[in-house]
Amino acid sequence: MTSSSSSSQTFRASRSGRRLANTRPEGLRADALMEEDVAWSPEIDGERDGDQLDRFDRAALRRVAGLSTELEDVTEVEYRQLRLERVVLVGVWTSGTVQDAENSLAELAALAETAGAVVLDGVIQRRDKPDPATYIGSGKADELRDIVVETGADTVICDGELSPGQLIQLEDVVKVKVIDRTALILDIFAQHAKSREGKAQVALAQMEYMLPRLRGWGQSLSRQMGGGSGGIATRGPGETKIETDRRRIREKMAKMRREIASMKTGREVKRQERRRNRVPSVAIAGYTNAGKSSLLNRLTGAGVLVENALFATLDPTVRRAETPSGRTYTLADTVGFVRHLPHHLVEAFRSTMEEVGDADLILHVVDGAHPDPEEQLAAVREVIRDIGAAGIPEIVVINKADAADPLVLQRLLRIEKRSIAVSARTGEGIPELLDLIDRELPRPAVEIEALVPYTCGNLIARAHSEGEVLSQEHTAEGTLLKAWVHEELAAELAPYTPAPAA
Repeated sequence: MTSSSSSSQTFRASRSGRRLANTRPEGLRADALMEEDVAWSPEIDGERDGDQLDRFDRAALRRVAGLSTELEDVTEVEYRQLRLERVVLVGVWTSGTVQDAENSLAELAALAETAGAVVLDGVIQRRDKPDPATYIGSGKADELRDIVVETGADTVICDGELSPGQLIQLEDVVKVKVIDRTALILDIFAQHAKSREGKAQVALAQMEYMLPRLRGWGQSLSRQMGGGSGGIATRGPGETKIETDRRRIREKMAKMRREIASMKTGREVKRQERRRNRVPSVAIAGYTNAGKSSLLNRLTGAGVLVENALFATLDPTVRRAETPSGRTYTLADTVGFVRHLPHHLVEAFRSTMEEVGDADLILHVVDGAHPDPEEQLAAVREVIRDIGAAGIPEIVVINKADAADPLVLQRLLRIEKRSIAVSARTGEGIPELLDLIDRELPRPAVEIEALVPYTCGNLIARAHSEGEVLSQEHTAEGTLLKAWVHEELAAELAPYTPAPAA
């Protein structure tokens, strides 16, 4: 941010430029006007609209404080048993406030740490849109190279998805490896994928990302099969080495899609079984590191891995749970979302995210202690819309209430109509959340009263697990049952219902 002293200097320079423009000879007016234009500040003309900066500051690389995570204790580095990459972060601030831009870069720093990097520095540049050649412009790319040399970094991470041309040209200037936000997220997914399906989905997303970014060196760009003396079926123009690589990647992608489709069948069979038995399903969705797995463990005792890291959960976990009234339902933990989640990553994980799309109720978990929880809510809802689950009922669960600002909690509870504040760590608000889930789950539509023989005890058990039992009385003839059940079970109980009075 521009300090008050620098603002006053800008103001004095501008006022001085105006006076000089009125007193200088006519031939010097052009120079004076240029000086006045450079020093122009909206504060002078009464057009200030918040955090607006003068032109020089808007175009400058802005250092973001508090991003450095350089480790001073050598034992921690030795414990990790690897050489951590030393990175500099760079972002382009195109819209929103300075705080929005800094929050985005802070999230990029957290992603970099999760991937196993040490963040040395972070800079932001104010632009209307990213430079089509080098992302930040040629002059600022030279300044970034100086920062890289000064800090000793070996990698630059850009807070956005760069085109192949931008990656190449920025690398040519800074002389170190350049990656973008998408490549960083893919790297984290590759580290955290455990199941066979998760690994296949990550591999597919990585190949989709790399396909347009393949590039060759030297003769590999133009080396072709053919040339006249290679024998039968080798004559002719053939294909270049890079074309061969692209063709092989496309073949691998097609094979990977077939494998993922075959793995999807097992989960689909389980979902159909749950639907057949009319077991309601609840999906836990939310921003990465919002505490979804902690909430699942608190509600069901599932024992799922909980880690203070982004994208610690990639493979969905489904557990059976009961409402306070005794109704059975399933609770599914899903992969976390993040702002600007790469589209092809959403496509690759679409089969995993179907747990959200097929749910009867979504528990949308948001980190109440995050600097911008509203941005998290918006990012997750965008992905939920992408997978076609926007019409599913939603409860906003504001997690980490024990660490959140009470004013932020009050604001979120006021904005989100169906919301509740909880702490998965301490258990605060969990009983109220269970009651809310019980009320919001779809209820059976048919009310029945039946005298069920003792030989049909399985129907009584199904009424308890699939429906809502109002009363149950044991008589000499059988069990007198009053309950709400779904249509199929009502049809099976129909022979035991008393005939209507004439």
